[in-house]
Order: sequence, then structure tokens, then C-alpha cells
Amino acid sequence: MKLSQAGMGTMRIHNLDEMYPVQDLLLQSGQLVQYGTGIYAYGNIPMLVKRKLERIIEEALNKAGCIEVQLPTLQPDSIWKASQRWDKYVEDGVMLVVESDKGTFCLAPTAEEAVVEYAREKLKSYKHLPATIYQIGEKYRNEIRTRGYLLRGKSFLMMDAYSFDTDLKGLEQSYQKVREAYLEIAEKMGLELIPVVADNGDMGGKKSEEFMLISPIGEDTILYDEETKTALNTEILEREDYQEYLEKEYGITDITHLQEKKAIELGHIFQLGTRYSEIMNANFIDQDGKEKPYYMGCYGIGVSRALAAIYEASALKDAEGKVNGIALPINLAPYKIQIVPKIENDEKKKEAFALYDTLQKAGVGVILDDRENLSIGAKMKDCKVLGTPYMAVLGEKVENGKVELEDVRSGEKEVISIEELVTKMKQFCD
Repeated sequence: MKLSQAGMGTMRIHNLDEMYPVQDLLLQSGQLVQYGTGIYAYGNIPMLVKRKLERIIEEALNKAGCIEVQLPTLQPDSIWKASQRWDKYVEDGVMLVVESDKGTFCLAPTAEEAVVEYAREKLKSYKHLPATIYQIGEKYRNEIRTRGYLLRGKSFLMMDAYSFDTDLKGLEQSYQKVREAYLEIAEKMGLELIPVVADNGDMGGKKSEEFMLISPIGEDTILYDEETKTALNTEILEREDYQEYLEKEYGITDITHLQEKKAIELGHIFQLGTRYSEIMNANFIDQDGKEKPYYMGCYGIGVSRALAAIYEASALKDAEGKVNGIALPINLAPYKIQIVPKIENDEKKKEAFALYDTLQKAGVGVILDDRENLSIGAKMKDCKVLGTPYMAVLGEKVENGKVELEDVRSGEKEVISIEELVTKMKQFCD
């Protein structure tokens, strides 16, 4: 990408949000554009990072035997009335309702109803089970209190998966398979997610776990023991039967040693049982030719929320501890390196364009700052705002055929040949 073609001017960042500084930086630098409360457009770089997260999720779930589909986000009220959730969602103000002369619809806040309708048509026999299907797409919730930019918006990208089994044992096996995939996804995203005992709430079912990232900006409070990795959401303690529930479903008998931590919920998995299949009369034909309800599991990952968490964890700070830039993880950064030349020097400009072409042909994501009438110092500052992990400076202090390569996070610099730089960047891509 050439910055002259990306609509990038000089980026001046002022008075960043103390709670969510990196997302505020993205807004001030034009990498996120706010259309309204909780509604955002993604610039090129955060969009590509988001796409990388989607691929990580897809690869792990496909490996676990899940099948990707695409369900409608515009849904008729009839399927929600069939599950008896329409009135509650409308009364709570969560549902974004669309009235038309063709009927009443909603923008999907979740997809249990839609997936039951899908399964009814596709999974008619025990021979088709077990099956786990998933999608990655936009969800819509009329959040009264949007918070943390991408962490809680009205429109957000979500992966939601649903397992269908013939009995409880099969459901437990499918649940465990997806749970293991979640841990693999977290590792590849570079996030230390903790499975946390949770309450099913409005979703129903008997058992669920949230995947939490310990963070001072989290809006959830969990109880956690670092040694045993035992963790639970404090919401569990609001249940009258919480002690019995913890012991029966999770084998937890003592919580006195757990410590309070703030955390961000990035995923949630549920054992729904037959709640939705029974109430919506969705059945399969068993081996004896009889109709039986599906045993269902439900699994979600907030993709845009994970993106926000990764960006906030990628902050660069000055000596006073104030955020002054971003350095994305090398495996998630769509552009591994940014070329910063002294553009008014014809020789350096020629070298920069040649290096840009070489890296592109080698399959390396690269940004060329070819903007004119901008000092090399200003360009170096802007590089750190865009989150590129490495910066190649072609200034007058470095002889022809060589560049100054800087690791943006550590600040370490080295002067290397262009051939060495290309080899190193290709290794990062591999």
C-alpha cells in the first residue's frame, strides 16, 4: 500500500482516552470512522487484521470438523415468536426492528432461531448427526450503553457456531471439541484466554463457560486462581443454588482462595440441551423411526471485540507511560514493514520504490510512505501510529544499498543490506 493513495495526511494525536487509548488513536488517525454511537467503519489496516482473526477461527473450526454456512441477518419475526423470545427482546429494547408492508423483521442479535430453521431442513435423520455449523457475520444489538468503542457496539462482527447431537453424551463431546478449538484460536491470536464458569442467563441450558482476557479495561469481574486455573464469573454468586451448581456441573467445592480480577469476555460456549428444538418443534428421525429433539450447543466469539483487545494490548508508550503508538504482533500485522524514504532525495526515492516492488513480489505485506512535503521524522512518527512492526528508513545517513531497520516495539535498530531485509521479512511471512 502506498500512503499517498490511502488518503493519509499528517497524523496529530491529542488527549487520548485514558481507558481505551489505542482505539481512540485509531479514531483520531482515521483508521476507524464513527458513523454514530457504537457504529464504525474500518480502515484498511484494522480491516485486514480483523480478516486475519477470521482466518484463524475458520482454520481451527474447520480442523475440528465444523462446517461454515451463512445465515440471514435480516430475520422474520415469526421464527423469534416460535422460540417465544420475540416479546422479551423487543421489551428489553435489544432488538432492532424493521417494519414493512411485507411484514415485520429484525436485524439479528443472535442466530439460535435461524439455525434451528436451517437444521430442520438439512439435518433430518440421526445419520446426519452429529453436526456443528458456524458462521462469521455482523450482529446487531441496540445497546443502551455502548462502551469501549469496538468492545461493545450496536453493530459487531461475531463468530457463532451451533452443534446438533442425538443425545446429551454427544452434546458433551461436541462441546468439548469446540472448547479445545477455542483454546487453539486463543493461542494463535496471542491472547491468554481463561475458561470461566458462567451463568447461561437468557440463552438457557444448564452449563456454559466464558473465555475471558484478564485486563484492567474489562467490564466483567471474575474470581480466579492462577495455580489451579479455576475461574468463575461473579454473576454465578447471584444464583441461590450457586454452591450446588458449581459442584454438580464443574466439580468446584471451594472458592475462598479465588482472587478478583477485571476481565474482557471474548467468547462464550453453552450446552443448550433441547430448549430451542423442543419449543420450536425441531426434530430428527432416530434409528427406530421416531421423532426426537436435537441436543444443541451454542458457541460465540466476538471477533471485533478480540480485535479491540489485541489493539489495546499493542500500545507503545513513552517514558512517562503515555500511549504514543501501536506495534501489532508480527503474525497478525497485515503489513510487516513500512518503508520511510527521504522522498526529496531522488536516489533514496528510487531505492524505496525498488524495495517496495521487491517486497511485494516476495509476498511481503509492505507500506511505502511516498507522501511528499513531509519530513522523514514526521513519517517515522506516523509509521508508529499505523502499527507496522518494522520500519525501514532510507535516509542520507545510510549508504546506498542499505537501510536502517527498526523493530518498532523494542526500538532496536540495525543497518542491513536490502537483500538481508527481504530475506528477513520473507521469514516472518513464512
